[in-house]
Amino acid sequence: MERTVEKYSREGITIEYSLVGKGEPILIFHGGHSNCNEEFGYKSLLDNGYSIITPSRAGYGSTSKEVGESLTKACGHYVNLLKKLKIDQVHVIAISAGGPTGIRFASLYPEKVKSLVLECAVSKEWLTNKDIEYKAAHIIFRPSIEGVTWKMLSKLSHLFPNTLFKMMAPQFSSLNKKELQLKSDVSDVVEFTKMNARQRSGHGFLIDLKQSKEIKDQDLKSISSPTLIIHSENDGFISLEHPQNAHEKIAKSELYVVDTWGHLIWIGKSAKKINQKLISFLKSV
Repeated sequence: MERTVEKYSREGITIEYSLVGKGEPILIFHGGHSNCNEEFGYKSLLDNGYSIITPSRAGYGSTSKEVGESLTKACGHYVNLLKKLKIDQVHVIAISAGGPTGIRFASLYPEKVKSLVLECAVSKEWLTNKDIEYKAAHIIFRPSIEGVTWKMLSKLSHLFPNTLFKMMAPQFSSLNKKELQLKSDVSDVVEFTKMNARQRSGHGFLIDLKQSKEIKDQDLKSISSPTLIIHSENDGFISLEHPQNAHEKIAKSELYVVDTWGHLIWIGKSAKKINQKLISFLKSV
């Protein structure tokens, strides 16, 4: 995969972004702890003739944390990026904690969005200060320490890939360990190890937690683009309340719930079926 990483600066704000492939453009809003070097789900899109633009969202990679002052401001910067690239319309794919960005973008700029795909995406307020995960995130993923956290996880993944996968996978799944093992694949361990090596939180993840509170029912109700909502019924990270909420409020939406091992729908034994569904949807709009 030949990926070009560039930076776009305007009014003291920097947006880092990557470009890969040639063809009809897809704008991807990556998930939490990620950046413009995301890889999950890209191969199928590229093999089917799409090009992919991936900005590092607010506070991730080299993108200014100030981009995350609000979802609306962030989306304005992403529209400016499309203008710079001379792209009039895109398919939007919003992943996991990138869901609120994709939702606000589609609600604000319907003329720019040919279709919207929400993949295991947050669609309303997510973790709050009452949740253990929220409290833990503010400790291990705070900007001053997140680099050490990911460096340690990456090293352990390379030294003990199978062990770390077995330890961490249950965080992404509501299945018990035996069921999880039956639905996962040998290649999942490799992809999981690669994921841990490229993950960083920067200021971005704490911004994500804040921004999920900004999404309102009206954002979803004002989306006019054809929308595909893909979610694992065994997602242990983002509950089924999120896709159900999005489907209920987005008029032209289809909900596709899949029996995969968990949150990471791009790997595992059902990944091929999900890719086929996604490509079929993109070609139909």
